[in-house]
Amino acid sequence: MSFTLQLDTGAWRRHLESVAAATSAQARLIPVVKGNGYGVGQSLLAREATRLGSGCMAVGTIYELDGILGSYAGDVVVLEPFEPRDASAERAWSRVLERTDSARVIRTVSRPSALFALSAGGGVSRVLIEARSSMHRFGMDERELLATLADTSIRSAIHEGRLAIEGLTLHLPMTQPADEETGRGAVSMSPRAREVCRWAGLWSAEVSGWTAQSATAAAIWTSHLSDDELASVAAATPGIELRSRIGTRLWLGDRSALTAQGTVLAVHPLPARTRVGYRQRTGPKDGTLVVVSGGTGHGIGLSAPSPVASARQRVVAAGTGALESAGRAMSPFTWAGRQRWFAEPPHQHHSMIWLPRGCVIPAVGDQVTADVRFTTTRFDEVLEIDSPE
Repeated sequence: MSFTLQLDTGAWRRHLESVAAATSAQARLIPVVKGNGYGVGQSLLAREATRLGSGCMAVGTIYELDGILGSYAGDVVVLEPFEPRDASAERAWSRVLERTDSARVIRTVSRPSALFALSAGGGVSRVLIEARSSMHRFGMDERELLATLADTSIRSAIHEGRLAIEGLTLHLPMTQPADEETGRGAVSMSPRAREVCRWAGLWSAEVSGWTAQSATAAAIWTSHLSDDELASVAAATPGIELRSRIGTRLWLGDRSALTAQGTVLAVHPLPARTRVGYRQRTGPKDGTLVVVSGGTGHGIGLSAPSPVASARQRVVAAGTGALESAGRAMSPFTWAGRQRWFAEPPHQHHSMIWLPRGCVIPAVGDQVTADVRFTTTRFDEVLEIDSPE
């Protein structure tokens, strides 16, 4: 029951290198390797980050560090904000700090209380301070940030090297923020770029007054900026080192290089009104029931809420919901050039789909492609196939 990812490593690596080249012209690339490793796997992505020459990458949570530190020699940023009141995460941090290579780990701090807790602890803490962007998820606003950094205990910790500030980080929305005001001379910039420039100015002024700082303290770390936006920010903030976190656009930007495939496990031509599956539902007249590997355990049939915005998207979402309420749901599997219907909701490790009368019938062992969301999909195996240019 193999549900696999076929990875065209030649095409995939050419895409990675093109993204890295475009980014490095304006900023330092920080590959993001989080969650399930974008379907490809964290270890493989860590090796590719090394091949790209990246000396730093980012993971999502503290729980993702163990495997990464063993397969990657550079610095690793933990994106989830450090929160000492999260007891489970605090225990995980304690285990990580016992490692001899823990000095490579950089924490993200988004609350004044977390920074005070680190400043009172022993040893050296490498931290990124998160500003509250227009996304409004985590981070300090301008008042909190300046007040916290003005505190004498924080100043002392920075001066004594107990807090090694690695820069200011911004997690930006994918959609352009509507509440970002247009500043003088910045009309040609996108709202996201203007937001980064505004924070960069504040941060640069703050860091310039420190009597002691790490070499990278003035760096600005960003996400979700296009190449053009990154170029406009770089031009408007000379002397400030930019670091660009990129995940989806880097690893999944060339979808043609990644093919999800399920294996045909059984084929059953059935007469009309035959009931099948756990729920004993009927299918099309004289249809063929095909059992294919790939189920809920792999992420098949699981989906996040749809970010509908247009009237057409709302109509499509409503129509899809109406079909599902009537017991019909489209599967992600494609055969003979068309997406096929589920016979019933997918099982844990495989799915049952219908093929109509007259359709070419697959044989057991054939591969059926699937259009999946890679960030929520777990593959049994990643097959690396190096195609020629």
